[in-house]
Amino acid sequence: MYKPDSLRKHLTDANPDLQRNPDSVLVFVDKGHLVNSGSASLSYEYRYQLNIIITDFAGDEDAIMVPLLSWVAVHQVELMHNPDLREKGIRFVVDYNNHESVDLSIELDLTERVVVSKGANGRLDIRHRAEPQETPAYDQPFWSLYAGDNLLAEWHTPEA
Repeated sequence: MYKPDSLRKHLTDANPDLQRNPDSVLVFVDKGHLVNSGSASLSYEYRYQLNIIITDFAGDEDAIMVPLLSWVAVHQVELMHNPDLREKGIRFVVDYNNHESVDLSIELDLTERVVVSKGANGRLDIRHRAEPQETPAYDQPFWSLYAGDNLLAEWHTPEA
């Protein structure tokens, strides 16, 4: 699976608070399923719930959510476009620790396609497929997110 590490890196790279404390970003894969088409192929799809927990976060939650949506637009776009998935595919819980920090838990329903193909001499080759890409509305290579004059986050548009 590549998406858990990809999202962790994206959020950490985008947010100065997380860059200073990368160990505050915890990643869990829950409720995983392996789905095969039932054909002769050994190709399959991972289906799972990704849980990102950010502990003791003292920043603005928008500085997490906007880069998160930027990543989703590349790596799981149906969470934005499919009406049923859009309503339930991204969930969060905020636990207020004190007047200064929160623990933020974000859950996403993700899939990853894996193609297994026959090579020469009985060899099997495996390839993780990138998600189909649309022409992005936000096609700039680098973004800065501001609330007034306050810089909240910066990131590069995620690659497929």
